[in-house]
Amino acid sequence: MPTAQNSQPTHYSVLIVGGGQAGLSMSACLQEQDIDHLIFEKNTMMHSWKTQRWDSFTLVTPNWQCELPNHPYDGNDPKGFMKREEIIGYLDRFAAKVKPPILEGVSVEKVSKMDNGQFRVVTTKGEFTGDQVVIASGGYLKPIIPRMAERIPESVLQIHSNQYKNSQQLPDGAVLVVGSGQSGAQIAEDLHIDGKKVFLATGNAPRVARLYRGKDVVEWLDDMGYYQKSVDEHPLREGVRDNTNHYVTGRDGGREIDLRKFALEGMELFGLMENYQDGQLIFKPNLTANLDAADDTYKNINARIDAYIEKNGINAPVEPTYQPVWEPKEERENLDLAVSGITSIIWCIGFTPDFSWLDLPVFNGMGAPVHRRGVTNEKGVYFIGLPWLYTWGSGRFSGVAADAAYLSNVIRQAVEEKESTESLSEAS
Repeated sequence: MPTAQNSQPTHYSVLIVGGGQAGLSMSACLQEQDIDHLIFEKNTMMHSWKTQRWDSFTLVTPNWQCELPNHPYDGNDPKGFMKREEIIGYLDRFAAKVKPPILEGVSVEKVSKMDNGQFRVVTTKGEFTGDQVVIASGGYLKPIIPRMAERIPESVLQIHSNQYKNSQQLPDGAVLVVGSGQSGAQIAEDLHIDGKKVFLATGNAPRVARLYRGKDVVEWLDDMGYYQKSVDEHPLREGVRDNTNHYVTGRDGGREIDLRKFALEGMELFGLMENYQDGQLIFKPNLTANLDAADDTYKNINARIDAYIEKNGINAPVEPTYQPVWEPKEERENLDLAVSGITSIIWCIGFTPDFSWLDLPVFNGMGAPVHRRGVTNEKGVYFIGLPWLYTWGSGRFSGVAADAAYLSNVIRQAVEEKESTESLSEAS
């Protein structure tokens, strides 16, 4: 695949940081606008998809939602869920179409603005300048592992969800999965299916049905216009960006995940993990609250679908309201590490972004980027690929193309303004 060489110019109209689906989507749209640009990728294109997903990973949204620029889903199972290798193939074919100008294996160390209004990008392969810069490095860069993990005995293997591949990489013995979001719930299921004894420390992640009243819930929500709703139209506004994703799976053709069912089958559930001290794992006594809250979200989404069906007179099979299949007998706040037989812990509590290299005034007091549909108040600086950049699909295959097209038009306007200013300057 073509890769930019250092012999090429060091100044570009646009510099892009990040060579994942967001960066390549931006490249595809800029190519259509005939705007010169260069991508920096510290690893290789689509690195996280190829290295940070477990073996049984699948999409949790149907394949038909994959809609990268000029590259819709191209398989024969639109209502299915691509497996890890199929996803990689889909992305490789996208990269082959885009043929992006990219420097792989090049880390960006600093991005700053110069006195002349251009941007200086310092990399491990030298300095580059650009009239505009797009940050496409994503919001999931630094794995979160709490400091209490330092006190857990070295005899216990500890890994983050981005390191997990399969149960065979773990030592004999039980596993503690910390976190019940999408990754935690699916990894706990993977281990459970493989016959591992699993302890699961739950969190506040909601859940959603896979199929309801004859269709995938994603289809219903799409019909209802949810995926077209912008962050400005969402009841939570920008607060929706902090929401935890609903847990569900595309495994084996797709199904819902019910942690209560796992408990019936022998998985041991706890509330939020709070500490480790003197050989004891300490949990918050909120397991019942976590399970009830997840079920409330599940039922609320189904109720919204019911209302939509009734309002539009749609003929759809009726389903009974969900009833819990298991209830905790007690709230357990302590678990003896040695007695439990736990020999490995998988931390599934998410990631934080890393913009330490971005020396520009584009952040709020919490360190989060401030933007409107990816456009910051710092002229010439843009973000793409972040969760809810504009819609639910912004951080996924379904919405990044629209975001890239929008930003490319904004960038085109800035390019034209620059050219007009230069023309007037030359004429005078």
